[in-house]
Amino acid sequence: MGVIFLAIVFNYVDRQIVSILKPTLKDVFSLDDSGYAFIVNIFTICYATMYPVTGWLVDRFGAGKVMLYGILAWSVACIGGGISRTVGQFSFFRGMLGMAEPTNFPAQLKVVTVWFPGKLRATANSLCVAGSSIGAIIAPPLVAWLAITYNWHTVFWVCGGIGLLIAMLWWFVYREPPAHIAAEASRDTADSLAKFSWGQLWKTRSLWGILMIRFISDPVWYFCLFWLPGYLQEESGLTLAQVGMFGWIPFLAADLGGIGSSAWSDKLVRGGMEPLRARKVMLTIAAVFGPLCALTPYMPNAGGTLLLFSVVAAVCISWLFTVSVVVAEAFPVKNVASVLGIAGGFGALGAVLFNYFVGQMIGTIGATQIFIAMAVLHPIAAVILWVVVRKETPRHSITGDIKR
Repeated sequence: MGVIFLAIVFNYVDRQIVSILKPTLKDVFSLDDSGYAFIVNIFTICYATMYPVTGWLVDRFGAGKVMLYGILAWSVACIGGGISRTVGQFSFFRGMLGMAEPTNFPAQLKVVTVWFPGKLRATANSLCVAGSSIGAIIAPPLVAWLAITYNWHTVFWVCGGIGLLIAMLWWFVYREPPAHIAAEASRDTADSLAKFSWGQLWKTRSLWGILMIRFISDPVWYFCLFWLPGYLQEESGLTLAQVGMFGWIPFLAADLGGIGSSAWSDKLVRGGMEPLRARKVMLTIAAVFGPLCALTPYMPNAGGTLLLFSVVAAVCISWLFTVSVVVAEAFPVKNVASVLGIAGGFGALGAVLFNYFVGQMIGTIGATQIFIAMAVLHPIAAVILWVVVRKETPRHSITGDIKR
């Protein structure tokens, strides 16, 4: 869990460098907001394309190998961003980063699913995935300090080098669980012995529900990552140094909210509530606070914006953490990485479309409509969660054996 946490921390640091250095990179490469959105979408399209593939790779070859090669690849891509001298070179390495980074989360979910039983799974998952928000917390001060003290190239070189060290640590540490631990963990999955084939997965109602949920709700978190630091500088008047001092606040709130809500849903399970229902209850309560982001344009200063997005970020991370646990409890253990990979790809696809929308709107008619659109996304996702998602058990195994 500790090594996964570190990997996810720098997974998020690497991807968020461009949002913190947005004004600098716009000057260096002569970009407007549409050009910046293009750079963001190069990453996000590659991310969306590879997410389903990496889920299949994890189920096929195991979490250990896929995580190792993924960390190595995205670290090299980050270093490549630092040596880039043209928009084309920079875009290439951002695309490479997008191709490599999806390996992290299907592998992480697979590890959590095979090592932890249902009464601990949401908490274990949240402690691993908390690295995403911790990465977003440390990115503003780290990136700002490196860029101000040295230059923007150094930011990419340092973060990529740290990733290579994490890859070595993962290679030394990770082992598959002993049989008795794997058996205990599998008791709470949808079915520990059978699995859906790739074609059968697409015929399940819950897969489509998860895909719609991620497609609708993920864009709000991507906005927090790729647009909020720039918004604080360009609309709220903060300098790069001030973003370094204060831009981490919403992401700390996100982590605290995500871990706290996950622990609460585990407590509901220990109290006797059926696991999948416990996750639905918690996520619905979190979604109630999503519409607060519509108030963002009316905040009198940067402090108000930071406070408001602290709540919104906590909602986003609560959903991202626990929707993964919903996957682990709705599908057989042998399918969870594939399902998460497909879902993550759809979530990133939703972000691609939303990034284009933001790039066109924010520089012309303003941001009000953007925040209004984001306000309704999590409540819609909550309705889909209750209506569509259920526990899925194969009627037959992929070899044709009758299960029940």
